[in-house]
Amino acid sequence: MLIDWFTVGAQVLNFVLLMWLMKRFLYQPILDAIDAREKRIADELADAGRKQADALQERDVFQKKNDALDQQRDALLRQAKADADIERKRLIDAARAAADALAAKRQASLAREANALVQAVGQRAQTEVFAIARQTLTELAGVSLEASACGVFIARLTGLEGVPRDALVAALRGTHDDVLVRSAFALPDAQRLAMANAIADSFDLKPVLRFEVDPALVAGIELIAHGQKFAWSIGDHLASLERGVSEWLAVRIREPAAAAPLPASQPQSPAKIAAVGAP
Repeated sequence: MLIDWFTVGAQVLNFVLLMWLMKRFLYQPILDAIDAREKRIADELADAGRKQADALQERDVFQKKNDALDQQRDALLRQAKADADIERKRLIDAARAAADALAAKRQASLAREANALVQAVGQRAQTEVFAIARQTLTELAGVSLEASACGVFIARLTGLEGVPRDALVAALRGTHDDVLVRSAFALPDAQRLAMANAIADSFDLKPVLRFEVDPALVAGIELIAHGQKFAWSIGDHLASLERGVSEWLAVRIREPAAAAPLPASQPQSPAKIAAVGAP
C-alpha cells in the first residue's frame, strides 16, 4: 500500500490547526472562566474574613461597654449599700440614744420607788421573821433545842404516808451505802439510837446511819438515801420567806403604781421529802 504523504501532511496540518482552534476558542475561555470564578470565590472569602474581623471587633467593643456598665452598676450598688449602712447606723444610734434616755428615766423612777419600798419591805420582813420565830418556838417548846428538833424530825419521819413514804422506803431499800443524817448540831447517842429505832419500827429496815454536822441547816436535820432526802429545818421557813418577799417585790416592780400589799404569811411545815443528787 502506497502512502500519500500529501494526505498525511494535510491531516497533520488539520490536526494541528484543530488543536490551536480548540485551545484558542474552547479550552482558554474555560480556563479563564475557572480562573475568574476562583478569583471571585477568593474575593468573597476575603470579604467574609473582613466582615468576620469587623464583627469580632464590634463584639469586643460591645463586651467592653458591657464590662464598663457592670463596673458602673457595681460602683452604684456599693455606694448605695454604703449610704444604707450609714443611714442604718444613724437610725440605730438614734434609737439607742432614745432607749438610753428612756432607761435613765425609768431607772430614776425605780430609784424613787425603791426608797419607798425600803420601809415597807423592812417592816414586812420583821413581821415575817417574828411569825416564823413564834412558829418554830411553839414546835420546840418544853424541851431543849437539840432534843426537840430531833423529836420533831422523828415524829414527822414516822408520820409519813402515801407517795412520800413509798419513795423514802424505796430509797432506803435501794441504797448500798450508809444512810447519811445531817444536822446543824451533833446528835447525842440517845437521839441517834432513837432515830435508828424509829426507822426500824416504821419501815422495818435497819440501815447503817452515818451522822454529819452541817451548821448551814439552821437548826434542822436531813436524812439522805439513794437520791432521796427527807428534811426538817428552820432554813426552809427562811427560804419560804425569801420566796414570798421576792415574788412581792417582782409584782411591785412590774406594777409600781398599783402593787397590792404583801399578803400575810402562811407558814408551812418545813418537813419535806425530795429527790436530790448523790450526797
